[in-house]
Amino acid sequence: MSEPKRRPLPHDFHPPVASITVTSDDVSDGGVLPDAQVYAHGNTSPQLSWSGAPAGTKSYAVTCYDPDAPTGSGFWHWTVFDIPADVTELPTGAGSGDFKGLPAGAVQVRNDYGTRDFGGAAPPPGDGPHRYVFTVYAVDQEKLDPDADASPAVVGFNLRFHAIGRGQLVAEYEHP
Repeated sequence: MSEPKRRPLPHDFHPPVASITVTSDDVSDGGVLPDAQVYAHGNTSPQLSWSGAPAGTKSYAVTCYDPDAPTGSGFWHWTVFDIPADVTELPTGAGSGDFKGLPAGAVQVRNDYGTRDFGGAAPPPGDGPHRYVFTVYAVDQEKLDPDADASPAVVGFNLRFHAIGRGQLVAEYEHP
């Protein structure tokens, strides 16, 4: 099967903002997504840390998106926002299981699996490698405005107007 078309990333359409640094103990930028972040295996949200947010940052948002999903609209694996400005790390599993490590006040919305948590990679067999884009947004408001019933698209719409910084890690995974 031929390599799937590389679709744009969601923030390719957003205005330029300050760059922030995103690192992870679990996911390597440009690497292969570990089994711990694969739906059929660990299905666990990765550890993420960030630094270098611009002045005026009042909260953060974190997303995981697969632009290469064969849906015509990609696939949202994780969306969490209203992370307090003094938080600069989510530990492994913060968006999974009992949400230990998810800061008080943070809001998770439904992913495209229909659950309010991290949903790991699950590309269709034979579809080639998919990119999993973990993005951290610095936000100019303490509360972004949507509630837990919002879709990732509505959260993305609000981030379009309120993100003042952004950084990402991208890892690939292909169904064996």
